[in-house]
Amino acid sequence: MSPVLPLRPPSLVWRDPALAFLRPFLDDPAVTDLFVNGEEGLFIDRGHGVEAVPSWRAEESDVRRLAVRLIALGGRHLDDASPCVDVRLDRGIRVHAVLLPVSTRGTAISIRVPRWDAPDLQRLEEVGMFTSRGRDRLEELVDQRANMLITGATGAGKTTLLSALLSRVPGGERLVTIEEVAELRPAHSHHVALEARQPNLEGAGGIGLARLVREALRMRPDRLILGECRGEELRELLLALNTGHDGGAGTLHARSLSDVPSRLEALGALAGMDAATTARQAQSALDTVIHVERTSDGRRIVGVGRPLLRDGRLSIEPERWT
Repeated sequence: MSPVLPLRPPSLVWRDPALAFLRPFLDDPAVTDLFVNGEEGLFIDRGHGVEAVPSWRAEESDVRRLAVRLIALGGRHLDDASPCVDVRLDRGIRVHAVLLPVSTRGTAISIRVPRWDAPDLQRLEEVGMFTSRGRDRLEELVDQRANMLITGATGAGKTTLLSALLSRVPGGERLVTIEEVAELRPAHSHHVALEARQPNLEGAGGIGLARLVREALRMRPDRLILGECRGEELRELLLALNTGHDGGAGTLHARSLSDVPSRLEALGALAGMDAATTARQAQSALDTVIHVERTSDGRRIVGVGRPLLRDGRLSIEPERWT
């Protein structure tokens, strides 16, 4: 298994009493995910799959109080009127909580713990995400201002890799990142991070990713980055990359390179684009697709491809990687 890099020293949020039950596991450098499933208990992932923690016990009322407090630490409100909330805490910790009765078996809490502090490509090479030849290729893509799409399943390392690539960008360039929950933390001197905002209890005040992409274009970005393509914001990103905004990037959930075209078509449909339009826009906007997977030996780049049109439909042609 690849070694895990430590986080920065604890902050005031990290020491909050609400985290007392979870701190032993949050302090474990091997733990990347924690799950509290109501009264059914605590489960953690150390890189070998999810495992139960037999010694951990809590009543449903305790789990609910923990969820409410964790969400409050992120500046949002969790109650029966807003039973599903996602927040980011200090050091990039991401918390998602769902209350009864939406979560039918008790309050469900999911915590993602990033084990990287402003990663760079050298550090990722050292832990085996790619070879030295792979690193050279990645650096070329950044230096050539290629538009990249990083794909993979949840927890495969898409955000980690994207942060490292952005850390390679020259300091004289202006990065503008757009995310539903801000997680990208590149080591870069000119990074502007935009985060979507949920609507209030009256359904007003929400700011979605599609609007943030449009707002970002007015901020004169040298590189426009969409943390994750999930819906209609895909259209805004592809339009931007097709109109001179080179060096952009985004991430996409997909099981393999061959699944990327169908995923893009599905998201394009949400934005009102048919398959042919999505294919033409994606083929023109994207220079390369990088696919990452979480294997038994750690997170790895397992494939790189180039978008092509075949009979009017999008396909990804695999390229030699190493």
